[in-house]
This record gives sequence, structure tokens and C-alpha cells, in this order.
Amino acid sequence: MSKKKYKKQLLKSLKNLAFSEHHLLETMTNLMLLKEMKKNNITFQNGDTFSFEDNIFDYSEDKNIRKIAKLRKKMLKTMNKLVQKNSFKDNELEFLA
Repeated sequence: MSKKKYKKQLLKSLKNLAFSEHHLLETMTNLMLLKEMKKNNITFQNGDTFSFEDNIFDYSEDKNIRKIAKLRKKMLKTMNKLVQKNSFKDNELEFLA
């Protein structure tokens, strides 16, 4: 496999990991909001916003959310290592921004 094809495949893998990571974040947020909102009788109106620190998932009462959060952190760490150990140009990594 040529170096160019190798780099292209590596970038494709990073894109897939970024997509999966984002999906996990959405899933954890939805799961946590559904459970916490129901438990604490919290409601949102159209247009309301919700903000939180990323480590909120580490302290969830739901062990499934904590497991997904752990997996997501491992994915982010792996993605970061792949980026650091390969000489990508900034424009090749724009999808990570």
C-alpha cells in the first residue's frame, strides 16, 4: 500500500471515530437527560438550552452512561495519539474541529 493510500485510510478511520464519538456523546446526553429529567420532574420549553461540563457523565447514577463515557474517553485518547504520531496537515483534520 502506498504511503498516500495509507494516510488516506488513516484519515478515514479518524473521521469514522469522530462520527462515533459524537454519536456516543449524543446518546449519553439523551440517556442522562431522559433519566434525570424524569426522576427530578424537569421539563424544557422550546428554545431552552442546557449546558454541562464533559465530566458530568462520570458521575451519573446510571452505570451504562458511565461505561459509555469511559469508552468515549478511550476513543478520544486514541484519536489524539493518532493525530500526534502522524504528520497531518491542519486542513486534513478540519473535521475534528
